[in-house]
Amino acid sequence: GTNALVANTTAEENTAVGFAALQDNTTAINNTAMGSETMKATTTGANNSGFGKGALRFNTTGADNAAVGRQALQSNTTGAQNVAMGTCALFTQSSGGNSNVSVGNYSMKLNTTGDNNVAVGYSALCKNTTAGSNTAVGHSALFDNTTGGTNTALGTSSLENNTTGGSNVAVGYNSLSSNTTGANNV
Repeated sequence: GTNALVANTTAEENTAVGFAALQDNTTAINNTAMGSETMKATTTGANNSGFGKGALRFNTTGADNAAVGRQALQSNTTGAQNVAMGTCALFTQSSGGNSNVSVGNYSMKLNTTGDNNVAVGYSALCKNTTAGSNTAVGHSALFDNTTGGTNTALGTSSLENNTTGGSNVAVGYNSLSSNTTGANNV
């Protein structure tokens, strides 16, 4: 596509398909970008895969990321070893935010620098910003969580309203859904 790999200088083994895909890439290697503006800002980040319009759009030096879906990992700049699958999965993650797995539309959408999180399901861990080491499996599991860490929520709407509470375990539909700041609950 137009402007795909246009700034490439010494980089090798990259594939870019779509308008401005890998446009700013200069020396990064082993990247695959498919979709309009996918990985557009990547300069030196290597071993990334982006599929879908705007996936990894602002990534510059982040490496070993995989983004599948429209605007998945779009705002990531330096975060590494992340997996985002679904529309707007890990959408606002910027600098930092490493080793996250986000599968489902809008899962971990507002994460900025949280590390080592797993979110599976539509809007799971949607509002997480900086919290780490959370596991959310199910539609809206840990939906409102922002800074509460080391929580485990398994089931639709489990720990849905938790914001800052940490070290909670909720298993089953709607379990601990009213908890907001409580900690160490099972």
